Amino acid sequence: MTPSTVIEIGRHAIEITLLVSAPLFVAALATGLIVSIFQAATQINEATLSFVPKLVVMFVTLLVAGPWMITVMTDYMRRLFEAIPGMIG
Repeated sequence: MTPSTVIEIGRHAIEITLLVSAPLFVAALATGLIVSIFQAATQINEATLSFVPKLVVMFVTLLVAGPWMITVMTDYMRRLFEAIPGMIG
């Protein structure tokens, strides 16, 4: 196994990680922005007001995008395990 192969595997792993985590990050970002605008407009500074909606939205996002996330991860792992004989030889 050459150093370039290791770098390529690491690059693909980081790409898959970013791809899989993107829906949760976007949902949390959008929810935080909406809650922050609401807090600024109403001058309510309650910590749970920002935490609970993010938790609920991330849970719903995980329910919706979860099957896709698992499919992407298992496909990557399957391709990686199938490539092991070619990397060794």
